[in-house]
Parts: sequence; structure tokens; C-alpha cells
Amino acid sequence: MLMPKRVKHRKQFRGNMAGKAMRGNKISYGEYGLVALEPCWVKSNQIEAARIALTRYTKRTGQVWIKIFPDKPVTTKPAETRMGSGKGTLEYWVAVVKPGRVMFEIAGVPEDQAKEALRLAMHKLPCKCKIVSKADLEGGVE
Repeated sequence: MLMPKRVKHRKQFRGNMAGKAMRGNKISYGEYGLVALEPCWVKSNQIEAARIALTRYTKRTGQVWIKIFPDKPVTTKPAETRMGSGKGTLEYWVAVVKPGRVMFEIAGVPEDQAKEALRLAMHKLPCKCKIVSKADLEGGVE
């Protein structure tokens, strides 16, 4: 599971996910990529599930890049707990993904195989995505 080695602050505010991705919106390493179409929090286990789907389908040929990292801690309070008494304990880590963000990239496999692998990975993620090629994203995501 992906998570930071150490953090300055253990608990964080929820924040907001307004606007489009200003960085990470171009394919920089691979030939094909998976782009988010809506804002969401992607959990570390969902990132791992998508990575496994990609590598299994390609039979570990080619190369996969994960362009998002879960660096935001999410806390929850136990069930049937009264209001107050502080913030809950850390449950899991999420990556904040805005529309236009390239989440995964793949290279070194044929186009049809890359697109099918990315389609399988897409089903593991909590937001709507689209598969794009490097040529599609020359000027960033519109």
C-alpha cells in the first residue's frame, strides 16, 4: 500500500477539489494514459488494485508509471460515538485527483493491449476516466 514515510502533521483538513488539474495533466513518460474526468479521492488500495490490473493484463511487459501518490490522511470516528471529543483516528490515505489529471501511464506494449489494460484499471478507480494517447494531449487536457 502506498503511503508517505513520514508527515509533518498527522491529521489534515478535508480541503476542496474545485477547479481543473494545473499540473500532471500531460503524458510525460509513456505513450498512453488514464485521465480523470471528475474530482475524487483515490484511496491507496484502489491505486494498488489498478496497478495490479495493468501489470497482470500486460503480463509484465512494457512499463507502467503511477502519477498520483496518496499523501492526504483521512480520519474517521468509530460508529455510535457522540459528537465532540476530538478528531477521529487515521483510517487510510488518499490522493486528491482533479479533472484532467493523468493518473497512470503505460508504454512498451501495442496500442490495443495498452487500451484494454487501461480500461481494466479504470474499473478499479472511483471516478470517471478516459484513455488518451500522447498525441491527444499535446496542449494539455481541454
